[in-house]
Amino acid sequence: MYKLKFKLFLLLTITFLFASQTYSQNLNLGADFVSRYVWRGLDVASTPSLQPTVEYNNSGFTVGLWGAYTLSNLASSSDEIDLYFGYTFETDAGDFGLSVVDYYFPNSGERLGDFKDGGGANTLEGLFTYGGTDSFPISLTVGVNFYNDPGYNSYFELGYSTSIQSVDFSLFVGATPGSTENNGYYGTDKFAIINVGFSASKEIKVTDDFSLPIFSSFIINPNDDIAHLVFGISI
Repeated sequence: MYKLKFKLFLLLTITFLFASQTYSQNLNLGADFVSRYVWRGLDVASTPSLQPTVEYNNSGFTVGLWGAYTLSNLASSSDEIDLYFGYTFETDAGDFGLSVVDYYFPNSGERLGDFKDGGGANTLEGLFTYGGTDSFPISLTVGVNFYNDPGYNSYFELGYSTSIQSVDFSLFVGATPGSTENNGYYGTDKFAIINVGFSASKEIKVTDDFSLPIFSSFIINPNDDIAHLVFGISI
């Protein structure tokens, strides 16, 4: 069974690579450099992190790879590679999206493709997203772990976005209902708000043909009584 799942994983990856070569106009490459890797209010790595992305889009379908690599060997256990598949459909009421994310941790001590429910290196999450309209700039994210997490840990986030002069600005608040099993995933076995803050981003013009996107986020995790100020650059 595990070998079959790994073969399906490889087949989907090969299909993605082939599609990327065939429809290169929809292939996006990039990377973020962040001063600290904070995810959903959790301090994943307390060192700078390089986060590359390769993504292919076509007619609402998206498939991509996202990674996070710390710049310190002391935190290499938090290195991560995520494979995701999704579909977004546009309506007059906003954009709705469904996707699946495979969170893979290469330094977990488990082999690639060794899908062991409750102990492998891969965790699968189902995601529902909603993006608002110009007149209703509210976003919603709902994520539920459905494989390799016996507690089915979940996360919910509401966001609001606007622009202030030339700066894109967003507010967000995220929470988890908690779980009596594997509560270490979000650090709680009961309902808790774990991710509150704001993000701001803008483009710094370097030349007439090149601008450098920068962003910063102030993040509070009330459950852990800690705050982070993160700075990032996109290329």
